[in-house]
Amino acid sequence: MQDLRISLVQGDTRWHDPAANRDYYGALVAPLAGATDLVVLPETFTSGFSNDAIDQAEGMDGPTVAWIRGQARLLDAVVTGSVQLRTAEGVFNRLLWAAPDGALAHYDKRHLFRYAGEHKRYAAGRERLCVELKGWRINPQVCYDLRFPVFCRNRYDVERPGAMDFDLQLFVANWPSARAHAWKTLLRARAIENLCYVAAVNRVGTDGNGLAYDGDSAVIDYLGLAQVEAHGREQVLTTTLSASALAAHRERFPAMLDADAFELRP
Repeated sequence: MQDLRISLVQGDTRWHDPAANRDYYGALVAPLAGATDLVVLPETFTSGFSNDAIDQAEGMDGPTVAWIRGQARLLDAVVTGSVQLRTAEGVFNRLLWAAPDGALAHYDKRHLFRYAGEHKRYAAGRERLCVELKGWRINPQVCYDLRFPVFCRNRYDVERPGAMDFDLQLFVANWPSARAHAWKTLLRARAIENLCYVAAVNRVGTDGNGLAYDGDSAVIDYLGLAQVEAHGREQVLTTTLSASALAAHRERFPAMLDADAFELRP
């Protein structure tokens, strides 16, 4: 593992306007070219979190997938964030993971937000994703997934012999300010219990449903301490994750060796 530069892009997503959001986020990330390894955008960054945005859902051959792949090439960095994407199996809240070399992976949000009726219109994903970047194993998840610690759990000697499933857990979100305390608390819990870094990006502003967002995007270290944290305004933050510090913590405090064994099922 090498040290990893990560950039959190906390923006005020335009409501139901994919083209405007591509322009908006493109301008925000342009200064990051050559200066970071990983760029993280919010959940549903082309529309805001809306059940009605399902009518605008693109396919994997649409302009937003082309845009995110183009941004990865321009920035020479991985770019990730979620959008509504239509497939033969339904419309997913799909996190895209676009690499500079053109490779593209995705994760479909597993836990749909019943409180807002997301489960009635969108299809749920089934599989967890881990991707690699500069020797780091990274587990990306979407918003409401944060509330489900079993699905988020970092296991030892399961996906990698003699090692943990992942080193960094990502969350992209549209998490309203009314539940900001839960957001901040659960991010720290995931980092502590999983002996990993957690990076989380939330939006700011007020959406078309009148919901306010404070952002509170952050990188949390393995002790549950904020390495960087944004608040209630548009902001792009870049910080470096230390591979040696993470390895030293796991050696000093090897709680993973005492963890309960279990199996994740779809």
